[in-house]
Amino acid sequence: MRQVRDPATARPARQRPREDGMPYFRVGSGPPLAFLPGLTPHHRQPRGRQRLFQLSQLKPLPSRHEVWWINRRPGLPPGVTMADLAADYASMLRERFAGPIDVLGVSTGGSIALQLAADHPDVVDRLVVVSAAHRLGPLGRAVAHEAATQLRAGRPRRANAALFTLLGTRPFGRRLLRGAGWLLGPAVFGTGDRDLVLTLEAEETFDIEDELPRITASTLVVGGALDPCYGAELFEHTAARMPNAELTLCGGKGHVGPQSRPVARAVRAFLAARPR
Repeated sequence: MRQVRDPATARPARQRPREDGMPYFRVGSGPPLAFLPGLTPHHRQPRGRQRLFQLSQLKPLPSRHEVWWINRRPGLPPGVTMADLAADYASMLRERFAGPIDVLGVSTGGSIALQLAADHPDVVDRLVVVSAAHRLGPLGRAVAHEAATQLRAGRPRRANAALFTLLGTRPFGRRLLRGAGWLLGPAVFGTGDRDLVLTLEAEETFDIEDELPRITASTLVVGGALDPCYGAELFEHTAARMPNAELTLCGGKGHVGPQSRPVARAVRAFLAARPR
């Protein structure tokens, strides 16, 4: 069994960006769990409503873990890839911990977590992938392209409208959500931060299907059966291609995070049942 250093021996966390720019904060105590969030309006330390939202995603996670919320670094270079983002995470985890730790990624963070486990298995003990798969589905890819295009054109309301459609499970609901996203404007995804645009473009072309068999970490893939961004088939295929993966499909659910009760139950059960 792989051993993980007691988090008490890790270097003290600071609730601000590291020197290389990766914002992070940590909550709880116990064995470390790295949390890779979904899309954020920028890659700076979250404040105000953004921080409260991120904390709400951590609250359902097992209380016996010290959860490290870690975002991507700001100032991404043009043409950055998901492999590049995963390499940043690998460097940070190697710096902070003496061995592999549990990693949980949500949505875009889940895609990066898959890349991390494939390219840098030495830093990943157990892997939890929430609402993510080896690639985006057709609608998810189209929305990522539309949102990035609209942000580059200086039209954040249209970009927010596009991204909000991914929260719906039916066509009619997605049309309503598009309108809601436009009305909210930049309140959720901002006004077009360059790092958000580059991350959207990186995820649009992401496809790690051929690398999935190399992911040997014990893995849970969990998502909504009606997720418009991926869909049940992509979740099933992603889990089936990994040798030590299991799948939990949440019936009637769409693109959900750890706040969703069935997702939280599946994550807690997985982390409790799998010995370290």
